[in-house]
Amino acid sequence: MAKKSQLARMAKKTKLVSKYAAKRAALKAAGDSAGLQALPRNSAPSRLKNRCSITGRSRGYMRAFGVSRIQFRELALEGKIPGVKKASW
Repeated sequence: MAKKSQLARMAKKTKLVSKYAAKRAALKAAGDSAGLQALPRNSAPSRLKNRCSITGRSRGYMRAFGVSRIQFRELALEGKIPGVKKASW
């Protein structure tokens, strides 16, 4: 499990990105680089980090499922992810 401070920081960044998304798009379309620089740094979508929705782990993230590789394996073995089964040959 990720530290609570990391999860809180991530939630704060996500909130800022959604708050400034429309303003950022308008400034980008207008080509106003000074206006973009005036926005908060954490409102840039590139500063978001993909994290597991269950544990908050940042490494081994599987984008298609939204979880880390460890959680993916556990969910797949329990049969909770439709269409995924253990490979054997």
